[in-house]
Amino acid sequence: MPDAPLRPEPFTLRTDPAALDDLRARLRATRWPDLPEDAGWSLGTDPAYLRELVDYWADGFDWPAQQAELARLPHFRVPLGGLGVHFVHARAVAPTGPVLPLVLTHGWPDSFWRYAKVVPLLTDPGAHGADPADAFDVVVPDVPGFGYSDGPAGPPLDSIAVAGLWAELMSVLGYSRFGAAGGDIGSHVSRYLALDHPDRVVAVHRTDAGLPLFGGDPAELAPEELAWIREVTAWGATEGAYAAMHRTKPHTAAFGLTDSPAGLAAWIVEKLSAWSDCGGDIERSFTKDEILTNVTLYWLTGTIGSSMRMYHANSAIPPEQLARRVEVPSGFSIFAGDVVRPPRAWLERTANAVRVTEPARGGHFAPFEEPELYAEELRAFFRPYRAAAGRP
Repeated sequence: MPDAPLRPEPFTLRTDPAALDDLRARLRATRWPDLPEDAGWSLGTDPAYLRELVDYWADGFDWPAQQAELARLPHFRVPLGGLGVHFVHARAVAPTGPVLPLVLTHGWPDSFWRYAKVVPLLTDPGAHGADPADAFDVVVPDVPGFGYSDGPAGPPLDSIAVAGLWAELMSVLGYSRFGAAGGDIGSHVSRYLALDHPDRVVAVHRTDAGLPLFGGDPAELAPEELAWIREVTAWGATEGAYAAMHRTKPHTAAFGLTDSPAGLAAWIVEKLSAWSDCGGDIERSFTKDEILTNVTLYWLTGTIGSSMRMYHANSAIPPEQLARRVEVPSGFSIFAGDVVRPPRAWLERTANAVRVTEPARGGHFAPFEEPELYAEELRAFFRPYRAAAGRP
């Protein structure tokens, strides 16, 4: 008999109250390192800010309220590749034209949380001052090993394998053709969706181009490309320790980060500060409740180790895969506050870059930092490709 078709099942966000009691007890018993309180962010997470955040996490943060807010999105799980994959699937509201299915992929250190604010803006643009004809069906999966998706029991999946799962997921949902978008690891996954499934991906939008790989003669590169590669190298020397750990020895850090919520917060919050467009004041980009919602998702799901292992998997992707050029129509929104911002010459070298913009606000987490601006970027880029795809 043929295998039964895969059927997504509704998924309810739940938390055992005992898990919250344990979390609060650990927070109150934090053993703090001997650090100068006036160090600021110069050597990593600001000690004074982290103490303030941990105190609030223990005695002020209302996780049930934040969970209820996340639960307003329609959540599902489906078995793919032997793993239970969690995803948000929100359909367009009152569309007035063709509806484009769109799969959005997050990065690290986050989950579907990255797109929580932007989903309503994309599915119901008319309710937010935009054209109802720009409505999307939006699919936001948690990468395996992140959020509420299962983590692989064996070797971690790389971005190529995740792209294959997303192609299968979109088939399960009945979408033969669709758009793809993402940033950070999600940029890599979206890229491989376009590379390996060009007959299905009508267009791909990214907020970065990853780290540069060029095996040719440097004389072929434009001056701005050479300058960017030097900039990325310098950035890696001062800011890349986390990635080196993730790529090489992720388990060593995972023990401490899985056991200490304060340590987990320090590891994640430093990146939220350094990579956002906050100008050194993290709460210009995120409230404490928003920060702690992201960190609490990592804590309750126990996924910091599995999320870091994906760096190890991606580091083994062959160079010839990394060097492939994307021929599917590609759009890039390079936000002003992001890190390692590529020049247009590099984007055109590596992809069929039909639209490149540089929004004046927003950083690495632009869908969360500037959801209205990010939603408008997606609406504008995908508008010409709506007729090429549609929901069933």
